[in-house]
Amino acid sequence: MTTIKKIWFKYKGVIAYLFFGVLTTLINIIAFYLFGTVFALYYQLANVIAWLLSVLFAFFTNKVWVFGSKYTTMKAFWSEMGKFFFYRGVSLVIDAAIMFLGVSVLKVDKNLTKLLDQVVVVLINYFFSKFLIFKNGNK
Repeated sequence: MTTIKKIWFKYKGVIAYLFFGVLTTLINIIAFYLFGTVFALYYQLANVIAWLLSVLFAFFTNKVWVFGSKYTTMKAFWSEMGKFFFYRGVSLVIDAAIMFLGVSVLKVDKNLTKLLDQVVVVLINYFFSKFLIFKNGNK
């Protein structure tokens, strides 16, 4: 049990990011499938809707449970949220480019492309969150 506790405390942030990252990715993929396949929206529109839903979930889980970011004023909260959405917007542009390349150029299935694209997006988002958004809340 001691070894497990040591691992937990040493890698708590990474473990939490992976856990909530998996949930965020599932929200993104399920929403994309729902809007893009079930409701048959244009794949880029379905991608933006999926992004919005998953980013809302990710902001609060990353803020509270992953990076333990604290704030004392509403101004600090909105500033952090603004940075989060800005950098997630940057990753959305990368996401949309990968989707365009995979679906429109290479003619790969949109749902398979989305799965592959999420690997890249998760890595980019971790870097943005850890080093540019919640850097003051890191323990």
